[in-house]
Amino acid sequence: LPPLSRRERELLEIIYRLRKSTVSEIIDQMDEPPTRAAVRFLLRVMEEKGHIRHTKRGREFVYEATQPRQSVGKSALHNVLHTFFDGSLQKGLGAYLADPKVRYDGDELAELARMIEEAKDQNDVSNL
Repeated sequence: LPPLSRRERELLEIIYRLRKSTVSEIIDQMDEPPTRAAVRFLLRVMEEKGHIRHTKRGREFVYEATQPRQSVGKSALHNVLHTFFDGSLQKGLGAYLADPKVRYDGDELAELARMIEEAKDQNDVSNL
């Protein structure tokens, strides 16, 4: 799907969180919302790009995402890795793990280690 602007990504994140939402509900979730007309315009652009669709409920449109959140997140992560870390998962994850503001729980780190071992097995990599 075509990329989204920063503001469009904000709207999509709200739509994912609420699952289905009206313009009013979206505006209520925004920290610094633009005008109602601007939100409607952005939603129309996002719909043209294929990221969302709408149905009608009474007098309002109800918006929902067209793609599963995990699928869109995977694509966004891929783009971040290629844009900022030369396509390297190691560099990207390393930068994230080195951030002193982020705290990790032991179970989460253990699960990451398990996932890495599983990826080694799937890729038949013995020297990692």
